[in-house]
Amino acid sequence: MLLVNASGCLDALTAPEVATQFDAFVTKTVTPEPRAGNPPVRIAETDFGMLNAIGLANPGRDAFLSETLPKLRTLGLPLWVSVGGFAAHEYAETCARLEDVTIELNLSCPNVDEAPESAAEIVRACREVTDNPLYAKVSPHTWDMGETVRAVEEAGADGVSMVNTLRGVALDARLRTTLARGVGGYSGPALKPVALASVLAARRVTALPIVAMGGVQSGRDALELIACGATHVALGTVLFADVDAPSRVRDELVEEAHRAGFERPEDAFAVAVDSVAKSAN
Repeated sequence: MLLVNASGCLDALTAPEVATQFDAFVTKTVTPEPRAGNPPVRIAETDFGMLNAIGLANPGRDAFLSETLPKLRTLGLPLWVSVGGFAAHEYAETCARLEDVTIELNLSCPNVDEAPESAAEIVRACREVTDNPLYAKVSPHTWDMGETVRAVEEAGADGVSMVNTLRGVALDARLRTTLARGVGGYSGPALKPVALASVLAARRVTALPIVAMGGVQSGRDALELIACGATHVALGTVLFADVDAPSRVRDELVEEAHRAGFERPEDAFAVAVDSVAKSAN
């Protein structure tokens, strides 16, 4: 099992001491052209999490490849590059220029306009131009997660990442939206039941590796995602409040596995899926 960061929740070059606590580093999403992102205010705390409307701010593909990626390689960590775009060919053009990395296709950012093509069409276009491992990061805004996962698998995905943030809105004291854009991506502890349901549904239809994220604050949270079928676990919002979260969660995960009667966290893999199957019979 790998412990990684969720894309956009950690700047490894600013905080290498945090990044090196992970087994691999996932970059912010890279788009073909530079993006300033959405206007402020674009981050807001809520009672049980956080809203963000960053809008994929990044230096663009050329600057990332020539400047950022070489610096990230000096960390000595396996790298996962999050790739975004506004059409299938934009995703594919970036993927074609990447070497020796795992690629996470950001197919579900709630803070920008989405590509007109389906997730499967984007995965298929990228599969045609790269042999790098391809993970499809999917949205929780789908009623049938199994159908979505089957579609990206058939299109050539090597794994799936789930879930991205949910769309949310918060209001200030004057009953106006706290975010300038209005709607943002909601993350934090309240997202965990959604993530658990998504991973459980995905694991019931696929044997692909699953990187699970959404509300992970503790080792118990991580263990529950593994029990629902996660192969790997990502930390996101917790990193804004606890820079030692990767090491802490890793230690807690072993303790929680023992407490639940398992020698290793991996031994709890998909036990919740088995319990659903038994109760359905």
